[in-house]
Amino acid sequence: MSSVKVEESFGIGSNLQKKYRGVRRRRWGKWVSEIRVPGTQERLWLGSYSNPEGAAIAHDIAFYCLRRPSSLNGLNLPSMLPPNVNANMSPKSIQKAASDAGMAVDAQMIVS
Repeated sequence: MSSVKVEESFGIGSNLQKKYRGVRRRRWGKWVSEIRVPGTQERLWLGSYSNPEGAAIAHDIAFYCLRRPSSLNGLNLPSMLPPNVNANMSPKSIQKAASDAGMAVDAQMIVS
């Protein structure tokens, strides 16, 4: 069962949006992302975004840094993973890097 991208209806009407792993939509339309820190019950809040892509890239960066997957197939947007992410970062540093990248994608999507 692949949970990476599934077509699912969000909101009113038949407007279909892609559902990304680790991303959910609030009732008022904002997209949010968070992830669990492995080995603990702690969650890292990755931010609130205007579009699902910003939240998805934030989740991808945090997932990659925290879990260091053997392949990029489990990521939402593997082609957008920045080259400077690494696994030797603290959870707070990961949170900041993920949030900054998500906000950059979010801002770029709004301008376009």
